[in-house]
Amino acid sequence: MRTLDDLDPEGKRVLVRVDFNVPLDERQHITDDVRIRGALPTLQELRSRGARQLILAAHLGRPKDREPELSLKPAAERLSELLGVDVALATSLDELPGSEVVMLENVRYEPGETKNDPELAERYAALADLYVNDAFGTAHRAHASTEAVAHLLPAAAGRLLEREVRTLKGILEDPKRPLVAVLGGAKVTDKIGVLDAFLDRADIVLVGGAMCFPFFKAQGHEVGDSLCEREGIDPARAALEKGGDKLRLPRDLVAGREFSSDTEVRALDGVDVPDGWMGLDIGHSSARDCAAVIADAGTVFWNGPMGAFELAPFADGTRRVAEAVAGCPGTTVVGGGDSAAALAQFGLAGDVDHLSTGGGASLELIEGKELPGVVALS
Repeated sequence: MRTLDDLDPEGKRVLVRVDFNVPLDERQHITDDVRIRGALPTLQELRSRGARQLILAAHLGRPKDREPELSLKPAAERLSELLGVDVALATSLDELPGSEVVMLENVRYEPGETKNDPELAERYAALADLYVNDAFGTAHRAHASTEAVAHLLPAAAGRLLEREVRTLKGILEDPKRPLVAVLGGAKVTDKIGVLDAFLDRADIVLVGGAMCFPFFKAQGHEVGDSLCEREGIDPARAALEKGGDKLRLPRDLVAGREFSSDTEVRALDGVDVPDGWMGLDIGHSSARDCAAVIADAGTVFWNGPMGAFELAPFADGTRRVAEAVAGCPGTTVVGGGDSAAALAQFGLAGDVDHLSTGGGASLELIEGKELPGVVALS
């Protein structure tokens, strides 16, 4: 994969694909700017190496038209503050401002963006002399601004994308042992490829969250009203057979009557969930077991919460896993999405070695899939 070390940006216009798909509140204020901050090393390096102009391409949400609430104006304003230079927002590809740093309006406003339209890619390429992809969060998408344009200009990975790929591949290819994978979230089918990859390579795989219920169902346990993905039962059964002692499930749970912070709560001594109840967190003993395994790990990969951590009565399992990961002396890598949100909620986001900016992209890379945005830079 080509990197910034393979490009000479001096005096050049550089098209940089960044991931500024940031959360906004009802007043169009950014509530988490971690993705914008993640792009700063690449942008600062390009400027320090003499790039004549940076033209930034990014998306926000999934617009059906040109909805004003999905404009990148808030991102441009925040980047101006962080970068210390005026970032002009270009509303048209046909006429760009002459500013040193320009941000194109939401590329998904363009009808051909998600179709990887070659004509749109040519319009992007006409804007610049070089192309840099630093948007790892969209590297698994073959879109005009992530894949097609990379074939039309001298292209390379930015520092964020480079670090993401090398870190995640390093987990599988040369990890410090023992390698512990902690997988949670809602659906087994969303992570069966990742689960298989870690069952092949990890020393211990810990499973929590709602995705544990298809495993319990496959074992003959009662799941009550818990979220149990029916399509996940057969894959879970196959994983149990493949994983053996390596695959570890919770041994106790915390249940609630309803998915609510003020519902009736019951700590279960086991994993059978009574009718009328739903399992919403791993139990105290399970959280203690997970923390002990994580503490002894040489490498930890965590993706997915252990329960409904957004509800106070069911946050303890995820909190204790997050604290264990943050305190682990080994290499700690956390996938994006809910795991990152949990770290932020518990004030631990700065205490892990690598916090991925791409949930789906990181999982696909670990599964062994080729990411179109990365392949195009090879």
